[in-house]
Amino acid sequence: MKKGLREFFYEEDGIGTVEMILILVVLIALVAIFKDQLTSLVQTLFKSVTKNAKAI
Repeated sequence: MKKGLREFFYEEDGIGTVEMILILVVLIALVAIFKDQLTSLVQTLFKSVTKNAKAI
């Protein structure tokens, strides 16, 4: 019984999935918080790319 409990606590098989879910939650929260700033940044970048593409 003691050996089984020890193996259970040292088992690390599911950690990768939990970490990925936490990273996704943080990224989604950051996007939700900074939505306006990200939108304006992307629009500025696309305007710059379009302007420079016309120059070529």
